[in-house]
Amino acid sequence: MTIIINDDLRSYIDPLTEDEFAALESSLLSEGCRDALVLWGDLLVDGHNRYAICRKHGIAFNTVQNTSFRSMEDVHVWMIDNHLGRRSVSDFQRGVLALRKKEIMAARQAQARAKAPSAELAGVESAAESSTQPEPPWTREAVARAARISSATLGQIEKIQKTAAPELVGAVKSGVISINAAAAVASLPSEKQVAAVAGGKKELREAARQVREARMPPKPRLEPLPGDATPDQIEIHRLMQLVGTLTEERDQLKKKVQRLTIALAEERGRQHAPESH
Repeated sequence: MTIIINDDLRSYIDPLTEDEFAALESSLLSEGCRDALVLWGDLLVDGHNRYAICRKHGIAFNTVQNTSFRSMEDVHVWMIDNHLGRRSVSDFQRGVLALRKKEIMAARQAQARAKAPSAELAGVESAAESSTQPEPPWTREAVARAARISSATLGQIEKIQKTAAPELVGAVKSGVISINAAAAVASLPSEKQVAAVAGGKKELREAARQVREARMPPKPRLEPLPGDATPDQIEIHRLMQLVGTLTEERDQLKKKVQRLTIALAEERGRQHAPESH
């Protein structure tokens, strides 16, 4: 049997960590290769880690052909959908994969729109084309649903992809920092991002806190009462002081909720490790 490995395809999905690879190797050695490798002709599409381990140890494996692929784009979309369906894939990974699919679908839709006028002028349309329903637009909401995350989280992932230093991206992938906090740190200059990552989890949290606080509007200053203040002025001043106190308490509660949310997200990130492919 001839099996071809495409390096770009093998690296299309984030690779396993050393610990994950070791766990997969141990599983295959004790239980064998239960899941078939997916091929497109001779090209290996799914099961690169299993294939490498099976070859190394002489473990028997099965293969299955996917005959639905018509292009490498189809392969990419299938790989994305396959991983989006896995519960162990982190929120960040699902967001990145869904955004990749959005790019593919947007390009396909643009090509279809470009071809539509010429097809109408020619007055010719194949039966297959006429019976195929157009793919609905991949809006932000659709991408977020596919990734099973909120639109706000998707926006944070987009920001991380565009502005985060590679070291910060690595920290998000490994669960050292939450998506929310990483999006805040990503607004800093690259050298400050790298320094925060080098400082560890505590330094990253502090950097995110400073960014958030810098974005908050300045607190209004309450002018002192004049010596001849009227009763109405005194009451207004008292109420404004009360509003200031309540606002401060609200802001403190919001900070506490943010810290708890970040801690929960980091805990979820540690509990979810990517499956093999």
